Amino acid sequence: MRLFIYVFLGCFLVFPLTASAASCGNGPGGFEAWRDDFIAQSARHGLKPRVVKPALQNVSYNSKVIRLDRGQKSFKLSFEQFYAKRVNNAMIRRGQKLGKTYARIFRGIERKYGVPAPVILAIWGLETNYGSFSGNMPVLQSLATLAYDCRRSAFFTNELVAALTIVQRRDMTPAEMKGAWAGELGQTQFLASSYVKYAVDYDRNGRRDLIRSIPDVLASTANYLAKHGWRRDQGWGPGTANYKVLQKWNKAGVYVRTISVMADKIAG
Repeated sequence: MRLFIYVFLGCFLVFPLTASAASCGNGPGGFEAWRDDFIAQSARHGLKPRVVKPALQNVSYNSKVIRLDRGQKSFKLSFEQFYAKRVNNAMIRRGQKLGKTYARIFRGIERKYGVPAPVILAIWGLETNYGSFSGNMPVLQSLATLAYDCRRSAFFTNELVAALTIVQRRDMTPAEMKGAWAGELGQTQFLASSYVKYAVDYDRNGRRDLIRSIPDVLASTANYLAKHGWRRDQGWGPGTANYKVLQKWNKAGVYVRTISVMADKIAG
């Protein structure tokens, strides 16, 4: 559910936010005061200061994140152009191969959540090329920068609280939290708030790890779709109830149609 440059995702878990003595800003000048105030008030967000302080005390303002945020442009490719740019036969074949490699896991996931393997594989492939690259930017730095920035401060403060919640419940350490520039995490690019709400520990190792645990990645993606109304044993093409569920994953029409077509091709 990557927060792509052409779509704003509106489905996120809202954490209670409070007014802060240090206001947002439009440059690096006030960031440290804002960060220190956030740490001081972290308990008001349901966070433990002993977790938040070491996670944020050395985080700095990232001008690159702001440039990327400001550089967003409307997405104008047609479906045909987008599909040709993002999908090829090698991706389809790899999806089919991975479906066989993890067949047992996919069978268990479909029994539990009702979501078939081709749909999950299509999302996995589109988001990060099956986990080949899920981002290398420090998520807490990105989210702290965007939470401080005035443009969408409330939205990204919510995401920062969610990311710190992931740390607090010991799913990941701050150092492990590397992702895309807007803070998306893992092999299917969950927003931190969605990570908190929908990630599952499918491999039962005590952590919900959407970066390194493929069982957790696949099951959490299915759980997200199931919680948004996926209908078992039904299709996913345009006009179906499940197609509407895919629109909850990403609001861009070309992206949703690409998931649907790619899943069809993987299914054969």
